[in-house]
Amino acid sequence: MKNYPAIILFLFISCNTEYKDDRKQSTEEIIQTDIAMSNMAAKAGFFKALLAYADDSVMKPTEGEFPVIGKKALEIYWEGKDGTKQLSWEPFRAEASRSGDLGYTLGTWKFARNDSTLYGNYYTIWKKQADGKWKFVFDGGNGTPAYPK
Repeated sequence: MKNYPAIILFLFISCNTEYKDDRKQSTEEIIQTDIAMSNMAAKAGFFKALLAYADDSVMKPTEGEFPVIGKKALEIYWEGKDGTKQLSWEPFRAEASRSGDLGYTLGTWKFARNDSTLYGNYYTIWKKQADGKWKFVFDGGNGTPAYPK
């Protein structure tokens, strides 16, 4: 019986707490980070760019294998490889959580080789870091026919 006033006060405060909606700003930050990662890949190589933007807890699926889990494991998996500079991508959709700490991008990629060009889709899940920067925690994709213009 003695705790009822405290419980009522807690419920009143909990129900009347307004949460800041950071979706719009966070969505734009995620888009810009995704584009920056693609730009870095064109200059430094795919693997270096992804490692620079990977969260420590990253999970990266690999074709025909189990996913690589953890940034350190990904560094070892890609050790000594820069990766291609002919792969570029661009998000066409992004969304962030209301709290602004998680989000995703969906986009198209293009791999322009000397003799052919390959196309595909990708999906990346992003997590906001304590310093305010965005790092990805999951990234994957698939090949597609050339996308319509």
